[in-house]
Amino acid sequence: QVQLQESGPGLVKPSQTLSLTCTVSGGSIVHNYYYWSWVRQPPGKGLEWMGAIAYSGSTYYSPSLKSRTSISRDTSKNQFTLQLSSVTPEDTAVYYCATSLRLGVPEPSDYWGQGTQVTVSS
Repeated sequence: QVQLQESGPGLVKPSQTLSLTCTVSGGSIVHNYYYWSWVRQPPGKGLEWMGAIAYSGSTYYSPSLKSRTSISRDTSKNQFTLQLSSVTPEDTAVYYCATSLRLGVPEPSDYWGQGTQVTVSS
């Protein structure tokens, strides 16, 4: 079974960069033909797909977040990371990593991390 776990600071100050890491076990971000995605859910709102990195290393981003989003990976650790720059309180959300066969918000039946709360506040 594929397992994913998010980690990183729970509090980020406005204008700073939000950085999160997803650690994957039971599957390979290189050798499995999946997209590895970041998804977030602000309080009281729906899921928003942020972007993904494919097994090849190619990256894909939501148009609304592309200018300040960067997804990268560390293949030796089987991890992929999210960096969201110039954050504001509107970026406060639960952040999830997940994997799927296609781009976009993964299906509920796909593999998801538990999510991690990130609050943007001074």
